Amino acid sequence: MGSGRGRLVAPEGFPFSQSPFEVRPPPPPPRAGPSPPATTTSGFLGWGAGKAMSKCRGEAAAGAAGILLRYLQEQNRPYSAQDVFGNLQREHGLGKAVVVKTLDQLAQQGKIKEKMYGKQKIYFADQDQFDTVSDADLQGLDGKIVALTAKVQSLQQSCRYMEAELKELSSALTTPEMQKEIQELKKECAGYRERLKNIKAATNHVTPEEKEQVYRERQKYCKEWRKRKRMATELSDAILEGYPKSKKQFFEEVGIETDEDYNVTLPDP
Repeated sequence: MGSGRGRLVAPEGFPFSQSPFEVRPPPPPPRAGPSPPATTTSGFLGWGAGKAMSKCRGEAAAGAAGILLRYLQEQNRPYSAQDVFGNLQREHGLGKAVVVKTLDQLAQQGKIKEKMYGKQKIYFADQDQFDTVSDADLQGLDGKIVALTAKVQSLQQSCRYMEAELKELSSALTTPEMQKEIQELKKECAGYRERLKNIKAATNHVTPEEKEQVYRERQKYCKEWRKRKRMATELSDAILEGYPKSKKQFFEEVGIETDEDYNVTLPDP
């Protein structure tokens, strides 16, 4: 429904038990508390202060009336006093009492309309000031809403893609960081090239026969290691069958150190 560009069409007898608009329930009454201490002033000072205060209140009330009237006309939908207060308090700093009083005054002056909905009043702009909207106009507005909704969804999707790209770029290296990383990698590669050059220039290369001999000896010693470890495990298990304490306590008393104590792993065969 356009802002101030068409009449707000409500169901017949609006509002009844059902309303197309969401109306918030009235807030609970404030708790009773101790009254503030009374103050006394001189007659002249009190008269002057009261006059100034009345003038300020009058200006504030006039400003609030213009703000509330313009807001209801622009939105062109029903609101409770609590809704109006919540929507305008941050921007205009209007107090709730001022909002309630001003809305009632505007309704009494015929500038806005009020309806009872349950136990609370709702306020909305006078629909007589707006042109009657035909069904064709409403259908046209509905079509615009559908088109704009699709456009918003498309823009939101594009925004998500851009945010993901921005996040990826923000986590990547900057150009100076990349240049520094490249220099470090070049320096590292140069060290490896120099090392490879020295290895190729060495005369004490290992022959294939010597290499094979080393592999055979390694397999032999690993096999012996595995055999002795199995024998030691079987022997300790046989002793532990009649030992009253735990395996760990037995190893500590005897002084046995295992491969696991030194984080040593038996190589694969």
